[in-house]
Amino acid sequence: MKALFLRRYGDPDFLEIREIERPTPSADRVLVKVRAVSINDWDWGLIQATPMIPNRFMAGLLRPRIVVGSDIAGVVEAVGDTVTEFRPGDAVYGDLSGCGFGGFAEYVSPPQGALRPMGSGMSFAQAAAIPQAGMLALQAVIANGQLRPGQSVLVNGGGGGVGSIAIQLLKMQDVTVTGVDSAAKLDAMRAWGFDHVIDYHAEDFTRRGERYDLIIDVRTDRAPADYERALKPDGCYATVGGQLVNLLRIALSRFRPGRDCHRQLRVIALQPNRDLDRFNGWYEAGSFQPVIDSEFDFNEQDVRRAFRHFGASAHKGKIVVAM
Repeated sequence: MKALFLRRYGDPDFLEIREIERPTPSADRVLVKVRAVSINDWDWGLIQATPMIPNRFMAGLLRPRIVVGSDIAGVVEAVGDTVTEFRPGDAVYGDLSGCGFGGFAEYVSPPQGALRPMGSGMSFAQAAAIPQAGMLALQAVIANGQLRPGQSVLVNGGGGGVGSIAIQLLKMQDVTVTGVDSAAKLDAMRAWGFDHVIDYHAEDFTRRGERYDLIIDVRTDRAPADYERALKPDGCYATVGGQLVNLLRIALSRFRPGRDCHRQLRVIALQPNRDLDRFNGWYEAGSFQPVIDSEFDFNEQDVRRAFRHFGASAHKGKIVVAM
């Protein structure tokens, strides 16, 4: 079978497709023929080997040794002896980041717990666009409990995969949502439902005097005190991405002398696949639709183009590769 490897760290041009042996599912594993896979920040971090910890420890200290890719959708081909949740022919999807990655391959064999049935009517591309971004968005939206109608939320980095999902979940709760991203993405964000949009090149949302009940951050590129300044009393800041050193600053900010203890700063730890059934329900009810920026084919030229597009932060929603 064909699988995507990285010859060395640093650049999408080092990605190459090789022939390897197709896996055989052990007792609790499922063999899936992959039909679509999406790109996430974690995949980009593995290619760049940044941060070194944990990426090089996962992928190989000196040379990368894993098949990248976490979010997949496909069809079950075979199951291990103890698998009870799936059978051949089932359409499934899930996030493989908790079980060794491997999504950019014609076949994968994850534990059954890393997969969920696809929602009725969902395409493979749509399903692959959901798992990691969807779970991060959902966990961030509920980071401070149930939102109340009329509350205000800001999503920093709102034009990417997490933002395109978070806005839909937030609008189910009748809150006012402001999105921050580059000027090229603002029209798309308005179309998704953002009430207000900010070009981060032109304005710093932490210094404009507005305060929010919840801030969801994909970038995490400011000091903890800046985020506190943009929160209402009892407000919550929840980060789902960014450089490791900045995430550590947020995680340790509770110990900072003089901090405002009424404003919470949280780092969201991904809980893979836990609530994908809820996304199935929302999709089937017509209240949620994955936003796909672009689809690429599974060949070296297209895959490299897909990752370069992702690395340029030009995508609006998710980037998907059809297998």
